Amino acid sequence: MTAQEHGTTETDGELLDLADQELARDPFTAYAPVREREQMVRGCVQGVDPMWVATRHDDIRTIMSDPRFTIDAATVPGAPVAHRTEQTWQARGMYSGHERYLRAGIFDADGSDHRRLRGLVTAAFSPARVAALRPRIEVIADQLLDRLPGHAENGVVDLIEHFARPLPITVICELIAVPEADRNRWRARSATLTAGVCGDELGAALAGMVEDAQALVDHHAGHPGSDLISELLAPRHHDSLSTDELVALITNLVVAGHITTVNLIANSTEALLTHPDQLALLREDTTLMPHAVNELMRYCGPVVRALPRYATCDTTVGSTPVRTGEAVLPIVSAANRDSAAFTDPDRLDLSRTRHSREPHLGFGHGAHRCLGAHLAQVETAVALTALLNRVPDLQLATDPKHLQRGTNPVNWHLKALPVRLQPQS
Repeated sequence: MTAQEHGTTETDGELLDLADQELARDPFTAYAPVREREQMVRGCVQGVDPMWVATRHDDIRTIMSDPRFTIDAATVPGAPVAHRTEQTWQARGMYSGHERYLRAGIFDADGSDHRRLRGLVTAAFSPARVAALRPRIEVIADQLLDRLPGHAENGVVDLIEHFARPLPITVICELIAVPEADRNRWRARSATLTAGVCGDELGAALAGMVEDAQALVDHHAGHPGSDLISELLAPRHHDSLSTDELVALITNLVVAGHITTVNLIANSTEALLTHPDQLALLREDTTLMPHAVNELMRYCGPVVRALPRYATCDTTVGSTPVRTGEAVLPIVSAANRDSAAFTDPDRLDLSRTRHSREPHLGFGHGAHRCLGAHLAQVETAVALTALLNRVPDLQLATDPKHLQRGTNPVNWHLKALPVRLQPQS
């Protein structure tokens, strides 16, 4: 899982190959040997400058909350620092010119810019607003389950294609009022961006989503409604948000606002069906559901890596010296299985957070903690509750060993989840 480093003055020696498919297939255990080393290791991926790789829970909490680290490479004092996220998208096939939407996005902003952008949309994802959305989420889930048998062949259906994916994309599209006729296109492009594909396929999908976001802005400017985008276009926000920032925000909301939930629902369903003791526990005590979602995000959450952070001064992470401008890549899935933070971390225990408040990092930490975390938790809870109630005999339609996972090293996800709705006679 290593490659020799070339052409860098930051460090010499052996590098962890971050594109290694062993890491993509099982990031929870494949990163364990790296986590057990005394110091962080360096990692590389083709087309991207090397980075430190953080795998320990405490180290990642530090770089996500310590002001000595920034998520915006442009704010590092001194010589320009290579923007690893921008390099990654360029290496994957992003068309020239689209990097400006990365720079304008809420995820890559920091300091006052980040507070300004986040402040504009925080209210839309508050616990109160999400609670108000819950009845609608439940209706969408029930409608999808009503249609599920019609998609089955010999009693088998892909739960991702016909339930886990359409549920959150419908919710986010309703939140920003994407016309219903356009939603399949938005869903397809978003799926392409997160599937791990490269080249023209990715470049075209990103360009198309940017065009759609711009068209959505133009539409709501002329036809304002009660949706989030119309709210952001209101005169009182006119001087607070540039067009590029709004387009980037829409793109981020659609992609990040639903893909984590799609994969969390799918990963969680697979985990429950392969841990019958935990499934039985959840059926017996439905008050466990919020704790179950929290534990499932820790145990099988789809977020493998967070965005890189950059040191704004010479510092240390754990026992590793990090120089000004060097990047540190947080491996969230490794941190969530760290025995220094969690008792018996490789065991799925849905009641874990009922007895303790061990802070998993599936939704990040600090100022950049996932804006839509509460929405994702509620959507997953609604989806799992509906499945348990409506499809009590649900079972995997294949051996778990035969389930195929995507190759995207950033998102741990299943390509498909074939399930049987009723026991075979």
